[in-house]
Amino acid sequence: MTHLDSTRTDVPPAPGENASTGVAAGTPSPWPVFWVAAIAVFLVAMDGTMLFAAFSALRAGFADATPADLSWVLNAYTVVYAAMLIPSGGLADRHGRKKVFLAGVWLFVGASVACGLSGSVEWLVAARVLQAMGAALLTPASLSLVLAAFPVTKRAVAVSLWGAVGGLAAAVGPNLGSFVVASLGWQWAFYLNVPLGLFALWRGARMLTETKQQTEGRPLDLVGMGLLVVGIGALALSLVQSDSPAWSRQALLGALGIGLACLIGFVVWARFTAAPLVDLRLFHNRTYSYVNLATLSFGIAFSMMFFAFFFYMSAIWKYPLPLAGLAMMPGPLLVVPTAALSGRVASRYGHRPLLLIGCLVYAMSGLWFLLVPGLEPAYLTQWLPGMVLSGVGVGLVLPSLAGAAVSRLAADHYAVGGAINQAIRQIGSVMGVALTVLLLGSPNLQRADFDSVYLCHIGLALLTAALCIPVNTLPAAAPVRNPDKR
Repeated sequence: MTHLDSTRTDVPPAPGENASTGVAAGTPSPWPVFWVAAIAVFLVAMDGTMLFAAFSALRAGFADATPADLSWVLNAYTVVYAAMLIPSGGLADRHGRKKVFLAGVWLFVGASVACGLSGSVEWLVAARVLQAMGAALLTPASLSLVLAAFPVTKRAVAVSLWGAVGGLAAAVGPNLGSFVVASLGWQWAFYLNVPLGLFALWRGARMLTETKQQTEGRPLDLVGMGLLVVGIGALALSLVQSDSPAWSRQALLGALGIGLACLIGFVVWARFTAAPLVDLRLFHNRTYSYVNLATLSFGIAFSMMFFAFFFYMSAIWKYPLPLAGLAMMPGPLLVVPTAALSGRVASRYGHRPLLLIGCLVYAMSGLWFLLVPGLEPAYLTQWLPGMVLSGVGVGLVLPSLAGAAVSRLAADHYAVGGAINQAIRQIGSVMGVALTVLLLGSPNLQRADFDSVYLCHIGLALLTAALCIPVNTLPAAAPVRNPDKR
């Protein structure tokens, strides 16, 4: 049995961990580590959706820029973030999780300042690329720091909450962004990152314990890193530009072909090189493989639900963006308490029951939105029940997917194993946005146009449930002591 077999329960401690507790040496309580990591992840997730509220202000601020130019403020971030996640996980495992985390936060905060100071769209896009690189560096490192800080018995709760923080921040982003932009200007959508980011840097530098994989003398897989960055970047580019009139069908197919060719080349390279960036034996375990497939499916469904909500509020019920953001809050507010409870359940019974129940609840929310809301606004009776169902479903599924993906990883693969799962979720999100724009891209949306979105929502939720059936993260039974032995 290899050390990558994720059915093992005797996961070795990371360097710097106490072998008996699994807690990072020198850290009295793991929760301060969690909160430092959570602050940084909150900023990254919130920044990814806050700019949807700032887009109109950006158009007014850069009157000479075309909508296609401004779209790169969003798309450049999405493409670079997705492409850099897995290489960043490998860097964190190899060179130190604390070091890479702090470097990512520094880059993210500095790039946020540069975004706010940008005097042209070109400079803003360049700053967003740097911001995405910082986000990609800190995300997998933050998860691996949390994993290393908590004892094995508490990791399910910690990872569930870590995932819930990202989901909550993504939903808070448009509402907070619309308020900040309306009050202070689009620049403050970026400046808002600075104080919390500096606090995370200060606390992280003082209290985080360095952990890394023991790889002295092992060369960095630059070929694999290049293939992965180009492959995922080209794939994400072909998706985010799928509705752009500036890109021909031939160019999109070319980008898609380059992406797939590079990803196939990466797999071939990883199989035969001595020290690959990603050890493909991670995927020998069926739980890890099925969890990542389920993450892709649910990432598409979650993104479709999120964006269809704003389309419906603005096009059918004519809600202004700030009111639409406020109307969405009940669902995300249920994610954190649901995730906290689900983490405790997962630590005793594994993640599969939560995933199956959560997917069914999420499918029910899609069925509600398909059948109930009409043309006239009736939020409390027609929309709020669906938001409650979706909030509970997301709270059960999204953190549980993240938790199941990393629950049995060997300590020296914390960051890269988690980064693979996060990158797949990001690709799913990009696919969901592209599919939603394709289905709801008409300038004169009608109520019937949303039926196909909600049917996809239901179908993807049920597909995710089917993919979660083979998932097995049941904790091992404690060994029984022989009372006759002293």
